[in-house]
Amino acid sequence: MHDLKFVRDNLPLIAETLEKRGLDPSLMDGFSKLDSERRGLLRRLESLQAERNRANDEITALRKKGGSPEALISSLKGLSAEIKGMEPELSRLEEEERRILELIPNVVHPSVPEGGEDRNREIRREGEIVDLGFPPRNHWEIGEILGLMDFPRAAKISGARFVNLAGELSRLNRALISFMLDLHTREHGYTECWPPAIVNSRSLFGTGQLPKFKEDLFKLENHDFYLIPTAEVPLTNLFRDETLDYESLPLSYTAYTPCFRAEAGAAGRDTRGLIRMHQFDKVELVKFSRPEDSFLDLETLTADAEKVLKLLKLPYRTVVLASGDLGFSSAKTYDLEVWLPGAGVFREISSCSCFLDFQARRAGIRYKKKGEKGGFLHTLNGSGLAVGRTLAAVLENYQREDGSVAVPEVLIPYVGTNLIRPAAAGPGKAEKSGKADEAEKPEKPGKPGK
Repeated sequence: MHDLKFVRDNLPLIAETLEKRGLDPSLMDGFSKLDSERRGLLRRLESLQAERNRANDEITALRKKGGSPEALISSLKGLSAEIKGMEPELSRLEEEERRILELIPNVVHPSVPEGGEDRNREIRREGEIVDLGFPPRNHWEIGEILGLMDFPRAAKISGARFVNLAGELSRLNRALISFMLDLHTREHGYTECWPPAIVNSRSLFGTGQLPKFKEDLFKLENHDFYLIPTAEVPLTNLFRDETLDYESLPLSYTAYTPCFRAEAGAAGRDTRGLIRMHQFDKVELVKFSRPEDSFLDLETLTADAEKVLKLLKLPYRTVVLASGDLGFSSAKTYDLEVWLPGAGVFREISSCSCFLDFQARRAGIRYKKKGEKGGFLHTLNGSGLAVGRTLAAVLENYQREDGSVAVPEVLIPYVGTNLIRPAAAGPGKAEKSGKADEAEKPEKPGKPGK
């Protein structure tokens, strides 16, 4: 969230930010009018309060002299009544202004290309896209051949967009988590955390999910509790309403958590496979940075996420998002997109973002510097990586014609084998009834989708 004074003093910049993001800049006209009205009312109220204080002083002085203050008391009652009548209107205007401030997105960094999703710019590409020598299968087809990826039974338990992994696929999924955490803690210097997967609304406000993205969250009934959409939320809020020592920055944290998203606006998209689930696994990277270093730290954080893909030998590309495709809280974002041969496309597997002081201001995270005035630090985060999508990429890029899947070299010590073969026997895929498979039916518009 922006500081009120910053918005008031930079109305053209905020209007330009809205326009770059494809939003209506006239929002700032309404804000300016509202702010002017509130400030005028506040000045009038402060003037009346000062007049009331003077009247109280005069009454006290008059009583000490033995005089009669009745006329002044009558005047004071009128002042008090006028002040009392103005206070609800001032509160209303302040609340409206606060709501507008909460809905203004972060400013856009000058290096970000302008435009919508079609203006996203690829800045580098790594790894070789290999011809497999046969028509590549999608990861869910591979999972069905292996007999270890079960959407129908998960749908029976929970509903669409859930999966049950079994046997060596479950082990491969766990191996990816352990590998990522080991890499980020041992080589990249992150501190591993095991944070709560349930957070309160104050935490979600701090990172910018509330109030704007309420429909994308799963809320626990009758409690101020939500399932986390990403470990970004608990990790960033570790230091909510705290002041950190400038010399200790940057601080780097990583965590594996399950993540939960309703994907209310994604009905009908990626209805098959692991790409868009209601529950999914992710290893998150979060940094608390010195303001002057935050964009350098963004490059480091992005490189840390890319290292996972390099070691797994998965082809990918790095894309800087255009202004109209940026997240609400982000000033600049790099997307890492991994190659999925089954679909023949690059698919997002990580978003690495710098938020400037936008989140820190909402969450009250400051820094102090010896001999100088402190301020709000900068926050950054990125997926390091989304585990389900990484699993899909491994299955599709390491698949063999006979349906088996080679295990990437760096994962063999975690999995305990170099090849996953189709299951000879076992539960496999649930048989379909005469009804359509619930896990594969496109969802109706408006129904949650991840």
